[in-house]
This record gives sequence, structure tokens and C-alpha cells, in this order.
Amino acid sequence: MIKIYHNPRCGKSRCAIQLLEEKGLPFETIKYLETPSTKEELLNLLHKLGIQPIDLVRTKEKIWIEQFKGKILSDDDIVNALAEFPILIERPIIVTENKAVIARPAEKINEIL
Repeated sequence: MIKIYHNPRCGKSRCAIQLLEEKGLPFETIKYLETPSTKEELLNLLHKLGIQPIDLVRTKEKIWIEQFKGKILSDDDIVNALAEFPILIERPIIVTENKAVIARPAEKINEIL
């Protein structure tokens, strides 16, 4: 089953859902701001994405700028920040059983289908 880490307020996230619906693909929506991921889930997601933790961070978010910008952070520190402040997670993320992609633009979904 395809999963989408979704923020309903995000236009890119809504576009990704629309693309999945147009393709007729069943998917599960994870509203990650309402149901934050655990550290273990984030590590699994990073593995499927094949990226470093910093690449999953929305570095222009106020929380990042005020609390983390300019600090020397380990990967573990960054994952902990993502778990504590899910608003920092880049979106939308489309996940299949073995792969994941940050769907910006939405057409990136095709890379894992």
C-alpha cells in the first residue's frame, strides 16, 4: 500500500494526493502533524528516501531558524528535532514498501511507482 505523509494546508501535498487519485492508486494518508512519527519511523523513512536527515528538514521554518540554524548538529540531533517538531519535515512524502520520494514536484511520484 502506498502511503503519503500529508499536510492538508500544503498545496504541493494536495497536488500529490490529486495525482495519486487520478492514477486510481489506493493509498493511506498520514497526517504527520496530527500523528507524529517516532524516531525509529523517521530513520526507516530516511533509509527508504536514501537521503541524509538534513535533507528532510524544512530549513526555512521558524522553529528551525530559531532553535537549530547555525548550530553543529549530528544526524541523531536532526532526527530528534524532526520527531519533536514534525512541522520541520519536508512534504509531501510518498512511500511504497521499499522506496520513498519527496514529491516536489508531484510528478516525482512516478519515480517510485
